[in-house]
This record gives sequence, structure tokens and C-alpha cells, in this order.
Amino acid sequence: MDKSSYGRKDRLMQEREHDVYHSRAKLPDPTRCSQCGVVYAKGRWVWADAPEGASLTVCPACRRIADRFPAGQIEMRGSFFAGHREEILNLVRNVEGREKANHPMERIMAIEELPEGAGITTTGIHLARGIGSALSSAYAGELSVRYLDGENFVKISWVR
Repeated sequence: MDKSSYGRKDRLMQEREHDVYHSRAKLPDPTRCSQCGVVYAKGRWVWADAPEGASLTVCPACRRIADRFPAGQIEMRGSFFAGHREEILNLVRNVEGREKANHPMERIMAIEELPEGAGITTTGIHLARGIGSALSSAYAGELSVRYLDGENFVKISWVR
């Protein structure tokens, strides 16, 4: 039988590390973040009171903020943005509040002034995508979403 390059190649594929900020080993249950107070319990991070004797660590979101290494970047520009700046930033903060209540690792890192608008960095790609979708849904405009480094970083541009 002739072996060709089209034959079946059974092999075990190495899984790529998805996010260097999430620990490979499971944390002791419960563990509290020493910076923001979020608690790791039953395999996930939640906003809760930590019981006495909880282990201490720094959560992935706080490490990203300390390292200034965002997972999402949003750029908002245009004359409409300039005229409705506070209203739009309130929408952004509301989206963050809803997302952060259920997913503590999704936070806004910084809101920066740009020459023709504002830039926002986030600790998670889902929050960045959610903010972009909310901007597009509420105010229309042109939304551009690009995933970089596989799916570890998202760059969003909204113009109106």
C-alpha cells in the first residue's frame, strides 16, 4: 500500500496555552485576592466574603492591571463621540458594571484621552467585545473588531 501525504495522521496535538494570566494549577478553595478582594471558590472567581483562613493571592485581573497588559483595547472616535462624550462613557461604565458583577475578571483597566476621542483598555476580551456591541447597538456608527494573537487580544474601533 502506497503512503501518501493525504493519509490519516493520528497524533496528539499539544494544547496551546490560552492565557498566561490564568494559573495552570488549581488554587486552594477558598482563595482571596489581596488587592481587590474577589474570592476563588468552587473553581471560579466570585464577588463574595472570604471565610477566615482563606489563602491569599493576586487574581489574574489585578495582575493584568499591574503589568499594564490588556486583553482588550477599544478606540472611540468621531464628531458624534466628541458631542456625546459623557453619555457614551456612562454607557461604557454601565456595561462594565453588569459584566463585572457576574464575571469579576472582566474589568476596565483605564480610560485614556486620545487626540480625536478616547481609548479604553480591558482585562478581558469579552468585556471589550460587549462594550463594542453596546456602542454599535445604542449609537450605530462603524464598528471594527480584530482578534490578535489567536484569541488572546481583541482590538475594537468605533467611529461615528
